[in-house]
Amino acid sequence: MRLLINLPFFALLSLTKTPRLNKYRSMKKLKTNTIIHGNCVAAMNQMPEKSVDLIFADPPYNLQLGGELMRPDNSRVDGVDDEWDKFSSFKSYDEFTQEWLTAARRVLKDTGTIWIIGSYHNIFRVGATLQDAGFWILNDIIWRKTNPMPNFRGTRFTNAHETLIWCSKDEKARYTFNYEAMKALNEGLQMRSDWTLPLCTGKERLKGDDGKKLHPTQKPESLLYRVLLASSKVGDVVLDPFFGTGTAGAVAKKMGRKYIGIEMDEDYIAGAIDRIDEVDENIDLDALKITSKRTEPRVPFGNIVERGLLEPGAVLFDGKRKFTAKIKSDGTIVSDAHKGSIHQVGAAVQGAPSCNGWTFWHFENKRQLMSIDILRQRVRTEISH
Repeated sequence: MRLLINLPFFALLSLTKTPRLNKYRSMKKLKTNTIIHGNCVAAMNQMPEKSVDLIFADPPYNLQLGGELMRPDNSRVDGVDDEWDKFSSFKSYDEFTQEWLTAARRVLKDTGTIWIIGSYHNIFRVGATLQDAGFWILNDIIWRKTNPMPNFRGTRFTNAHETLIWCSKDEKARYTFNYEAMKALNEGLQMRSDWTLPLCTGKERLKGDDGKKLHPTQKPESLLYRVLLASSKVGDVVLDPFFGTGTAGAVAKKMGRKYIGIEMDEDYIAGAIDRIDEVDENIDLDALKITSKRTEPRVPFGNIVERGLLEPGAVLFDGKRKFTAKIKSDGTIVSDAHKGSIHQVGAAVQGAPSCNGWTFWHFENKRQLMSIDILRQRVRTEISH
């Protein structure tokens, strides 16, 4: 479907199977699952203050390209040469960045975070402006592309990564970070700040009527999936002020989040609408909800003893059977030289400042060692039901 619109300044598109086009006015109440056609600063300034939970922004890179880029076979590289990526000077780009970040800060909740992605052409300038605007940088993430475009001229290193900056509104802000979910996504290892993911290719890459890429910098859904999984919850509102072909909206819909996109290009909007309409409406919200260990019921080790899951006098072992401790009736444990909680004794026998006793200590079951954390999860399940 191609949407041809001729609008005064900007308008609001409700993403239904047959999109409605309405004149856009100041939002007293936030409208979600929509695309706003127009200038992102003007649109954000009309939105309610502190109304969105997460902002993902992929602003113009200001690539400063000079001339066409050709492959060794003399074919033209379909790069970024659109007018929206051209600025007269670094000063004008910095002013543009300051203006949209100010508007974005106004609509972001105090508990929300913002992600901005860029290349070496712009990300350092954006980072400085972020800090000047009062944002607090939490991480910079390196997206290492598994299939980057080569440096055809052989004059530089292959540019194989982009940088994402993740920020809260200030140093003391309380924000969403789904640590356990990211660790599980990484097969039980703490998620690092270097992400290896492929470029957007194949069926995922949207094409125009001429068969060429509809958008030159369309981001892969896998990247947005990781961003949203890390820093949002089901039902949160995700704002993308440079919506393009709607990657953030499509992923948000798949993950049970609400979305608002702002975009000036009518062809991009048409592609985004078709793309988001194809996302299945019937999603399993329960499967999308993330349970944090911090929100689960607290279970003292004594509960394991009083429920008879482990008996007083039973012996606990570390995973390598190097250390042992005997369970007391009050839920404390005793090793040769130490007595206390499972955490205190675990730290003491290792000579460590701290220890998670639930993962350190094991019990023997049919000659196999099993983590006592299994018993804690059993009790939590009983409590929740």
